[in-house]
Amino acid sequence: MVGHARAGALAGAALLLTGLLAGCDSGTDDKPADRTDAGAASASGGSSATPDGRPGSPRLPAALTSQQVDWNSCKAPAGGSEPGDDWQCATVEVPLDYAKPDGDTIGIAVIRKSARGEARRLGAMLFNFGGPGGSGVSILPRLADSYSKLNTRYDLVSFDPRGVAASAGVNCRTDKETEDANRKVDMTPDTPAEEAAFMKDGADFGAGCERRSGKVLPYVGTANAARDMDLIRQVLDEKKLNYFGISYGTELGGTYAHLFPEHVGRTVLDAVVDPTADAVGHARNQATGFQRALENYLKDRGQDPRSGTQRIARLLERIDKKPLPTSSGRELNESLALTGIVMPLYSKSSWPYLTRALDEAEKSGTGTMLLQLADAYNGRDKEGHYDTQNHSQRAISCADSRLRPTAAEARALLPEFRKLSPVFGPFLAWDTAGWCAQWPVKGEHDHPEASAPGAGPILVVGTTGDPATPYEGARRMADELGKGVGIMLTNKGEGHGSYGESACVTATVDAYFLDGKVPADGKICS
Repeated sequence: MVGHARAGALAGAALLLTGLLAGCDSGTDDKPADRTDAGAASASGGSSATPDGRPGSPRLPAALTSQQVDWNSCKAPAGGSEPGDDWQCATVEVPLDYAKPDGDTIGIAVIRKSARGEARRLGAMLFNFGGPGGSGVSILPRLADSYSKLNTRYDLVSFDPRGVAASAGVNCRTDKETEDANRKVDMTPDTPAEEAAFMKDGADFGAGCERRSGKVLPYVGTANAARDMDLIRQVLDEKKLNYFGISYGTELGGTYAHLFPEHVGRTVLDAVVDPTADAVGHARNQATGFQRALENYLKDRGQDPRSGTQRIARLLERIDKKPLPTSSGRELNESLALTGIVMPLYSKSSWPYLTRALDEAEKSGTGTMLLQLADAYNGRDKEGHYDTQNHSQRAISCADSRLRPTAAEARALLPEFRKLSPVFGPFLAWDTAGWCAQWPVKGEHDHPEASAPGAGPILVVGTTGDPATPYEGARRMADELGKGVGIMLTNKGEGHGSYGESACVTATVDAYFLDGKVPADGKICS
């Protein structure tokens, strides 16, 4: 569903295409590794300060800050394969509740690949590829070739944030419950009965999270994940944290910079979440961003954007009334069709697959390709098993945001959102209410803090055609970080994430990470 992308979805075009396009060609249901959104009640330690008044972590016991982790060969992550002999894995113990640093702990799964040039090694570089809910332990080995140049001088390091996968991962639903919801619940309800079912599904999801993962649920917010990052920094014996955040990883990076400005090393934020937006603001941004990407796609096909948009909106209306058959025997309903349309908009190189999927639906009256695209986004494999990234993503997002719009408030947004995007607007308006409906944990804030006075320069990369984290959010992040801290780099292009896609951006980021060359604020890559 589009709402999974509220704070940024996919880790990058290369990974997206690896899972998605192979599935479209082969007829399998391969999935991407990362989809994309945006804590904790006061009990989570979200508002705690250090003794000297800084907003980071309270003083932690030496048993945690001086822990010696046991690096071993890596086992295969759930649904994946062993990364190989170049990789080492370990578990870092962190407080469950930073307000009680001597209390219960949880283990954070960490993976690393040592720098190839030990003599010129600059330290460790920590990655977060987005979500929230993406497993860095699973994703980093699959993307490591993209960061081969950085690996000459940096250890490549990533982790499963708290509440994700091997780090006390949140689990909320069975595969059958997920399948039933995807099949039965209309995510753009048109009748009182559909609206009631939609809101009940959101409440049921949260209740399932509480039943299965209630112990960790109050503590999975982004601020606590940032505190975990600083503890990982200490365990790795790094004076500064060098960091590469993508999509939601930019929100996590901005939060870290706000909490620990004195520990910010060389940091890049790519495909940037708007730190000034609340939950409704993120939905509004995404309605704008996805519509912009759709119009750019239609222009690229030589079609009028307005008439093309209306044609796709009418297709969705027809599917809402009568779902399309597929080769798997499952039906393609409106919600799944919309998800299938969203998926290829993340990368211009996947636009041809959207063309093929739309042509199939419009000309043949079948939805096989759109369903494959939706399955890839939703983390469903060909056996019908779903990954739990959506569970983690929702738990983290709802722990972060204290906004809880009602059905009536979502309904009131419909005229504005339909105007922003006839295709994506209705879903995103309703999603503001359904995402955290009756969530069992209070949220921490309206929007995250990213001001980081005293931090070193942070490179903020925005792509003008980014659908999930629209370009305007990057400018706001640079401004929020502060003068001399947020260094804006604009990529004139399409897609979600620009490193490895734009030669100019890649060269600029490499020069910054490897040689410390900070580009001029406002540099444009085209």
